[in-house]
Amino acid sequence: MIGNLRGKVIDRGVSSVLIECAGVGYEVHASTHTLASMSEIGAEVSLRIFTQYLDHKMSLYGFADVGERELFDLLVTVKNVGPSSAIKILSAGAGPVEIAQLIAAKNSKGLLGIKGVGKKTSEMLVVELHEKCEALLMTWEADGMAMAVPTDGAAAQSKSASKRSPVHNDVVLALVQLGYRKQAAEKVVDHLPDDPTATLESVMRQALQAMPR
Repeated sequence: MIGNLRGKVIDRGVSSVLIECAGVGYEVHASTHTLASMSEIGAEVSLRIFTQYLDHKMSLYGFADVGERELFDLLVTVKNVGPSSAIKILSAGAGPVEIAQLIAAKNSKGLLGIKGVGKKTSEMLVVELHEKCEALLMTWEADGMAMAVPTDGAAAQSKSASKRSPVHNDVVLALVQLGYRKQAAEKVVDHLPDDPTATLESVMRQALQAMPR
């Protein structure tokens, strides 16, 4: 079982990265949080790896930091949340800290709208993991990774991926892939008008024009 990969980034997509280790290219699925941490093609990275074997197929899931991997390990214990769904959940909002805060605060409404998370799943995440996420956050805070767990009201103050339109979320991902910082991309996209008829291309054009030079 592969537990860690260290190598050179040779390609990066919207939801995966190709890492060359000793002449072998490994396709690794990752959250936008982890993908955004990779500075450029050709850079050396080290990822913690979760290996899944399913129907004679091996899939690799990578994590840039131990905190994200710890939360992933909790998420996949919940019924109907597999590795792919867990990666989508971790890609929402500002990263694993925000997701852990929502669960610890029992804010199931805040989890709704995340791709792959419906009402039943959001409630199960809260019921099964809120105490574990509280403990996880305390550990992260001790390590300087996280702030205190917010109340429902505090968690709702910042606009997360679960509250953006699918098109706006896709534009954030695209901007990150172009090399923009995730926080800057989210700030610009969150100020764009919500137009249900807008296409990905039109919103992308608006975002690029508004991005700081």
